[in-house]
Amino acid sequence: MASQAAIGFTRGAPSLDIIDTEGLVEATRLAFAEDPAGTTAYGTAVGYAPLRKWIAEQHGVPVEQVLVTNGSMQADAFLFEQLVSPGDAVIVEAPTYDRTLLNLRQRGAEVHPIALHEDGIDVDAVQALLESGVRPKLAHIIPNFQNPAGYTLSAPKRARLLALASQYGFTLFEDDPYFSIRFEGEQLPTMLSQDTSGSVVYASSFSKTVCPGIRVGYLVGPAEVIAGIAKIATTTYISPNMVSQSIVNQFCRSGRLDKSIDTVRAALRQRKDALVAALERELPKAEYTAPQGGYFMWVRLPGVSIDALADAAAEHGVAFVKGADFLLEGGDDSVRLAYSGLSAEEIDEGVTRLAAAVRSLDA
Repeated sequence: MASQAAIGFTRGAPSLDIIDTEGLVEATRLAFAEDPAGTTAYGTAVGYAPLRKWIAEQHGVPVEQVLVTNGSMQADAFLFEQLVSPGDAVIVEAPTYDRTLLNLRQRGAEVHPIALHEDGIDVDAVQALLESGVRPKLAHIIPNFQNPAGYTLSAPKRARLLALASQYGFTLFEDDPYFSIRFEGEQLPTMLSQDTSGSVVYASSFSKTVCPGIRVGYLVGPAEVIAGIAKIATTTYISPNMVSQSIVNQFCRSGRLDKSIDTVRAALRQRKDALVAALERELPKAEYTAPQGGYFMWVRLPGVSIDALADAAAEHGVAFVKGADFLLEGGDDSVRLAYSGLSAEEIDEGVTRLAAAVRSLDA
């Protein structure tokens, strides 16, 4: 079995067939043809000016509230460096993105994981933590199609988090790279768009809507916060990648971004449906909530040792990410399955192999 070509449910990235390479070639030509000086120069730490302006217009904020970075992980790191010192309390979802946990722990933060439900973080538990006297510097929230769970934060919970952030004076970090990738249901407004107290810093990325290799992300937040982060960015790299940002600017302004998002949405809906159908057929005892967008599904396999399953799955030519990787504790019966980079046929075969691996544990 190990000789089979492996099928990986591991990486949250789109496959090449749903990336608009033709549009990127044209955007690249336009970037160098229309602004060769700006595209090839160092630039400044706040990012490529035309793209910064476009992002500000999309969010309805002054351009001073926007900073464009080398991917959203860079944006996250800058924000944490600006706001979080060793010993500072930080609220995170449980489970949450593993790199977030790693970054915060490396900074010496006092991490407070709060259980994640199908409609988002347990806001009652957040409020109880605040009422107990904990004063976090920030709460990290992935509101749409959360990585790793695929869950979406409900409108009432968004409103409550905004109120708590205003009342207790912490930053609500809305980490939202999947916002545009909704293929079912009604789009919810961002917390940034509803913020009246300057509590929200918003991050997003073009990695999920243009292509991962473009490495362009951004932050939107209070002007004084963005100005502070700009100083960190200046000492870190003088300026981010102007070539990538100029290409993204042309891609967005040409209308190609909207077409790309439509393509990605259609493909991901099909892939999610294939995953659900295969799980229903092959692993009927599996527990999950099918996402309405994004790249990931959190799957619980009651009674299965995921550590043992990982070894068996490798023997059957399939890979996943262990649920425990996204938690400080727990998740020992859960996996994250990323369906974004696989065809429907590969997903079906991958789940068939995964089910065979599960059965082999009882053999």
